[in-house]
Amino acid sequence: MSSSPSARLNLHRSHAAQIRRARLEQLRQQQGGSSSGGGGASADDNAQQQRDREAELRQTLLAQILTPEAAERLGRIKLVKESRATGVENRLIALARAGQLQDKVSEDRLKQLLGAVAEHEEKEQRVTVARRKGWDDDDFDDLLDET
Repeated sequence: MSSSPSARLNLHRSHAAQIRRARLEQLRQQQGGSSSGGGGASADDNAQQQRDREAELRQTLLAQILTPEAAERLGRIKLVKESRATGVENRLIALARAGQLQDKVSEDRLKQLLGAVAEHEEKEQRVTVARRKGWDDDDFDDLLDET
């Protein structure tokens, strides 16, 4: 009764495909039902569903791109500094879509990308102070002496 690993993998894949089809059908029914209903709320629902689909697609892409260790590290970073994690995710997805990733991204490669994003953010966070000209403490003293 022991099945081969490939048979179990095929069973898992077919089960995942069934779940995806059922979820897609559920989303289609929700869209069909809400479009006949209440006006403004359906637009909000559609926008939320679109954001959910994009987030799900993003997570699927990242799961394909990252090793489990790298995904875990990125998840911890997201808890602490969401903007930095989002920047790294965007960069990873862009690299993958451009075909520049041959293998899954390891934890060490992720550290390198994090360093590059950190350097980029530091360059953007420069603060310049512009001082006003024409008024200083000496001018105030001169004003008081004249009276």
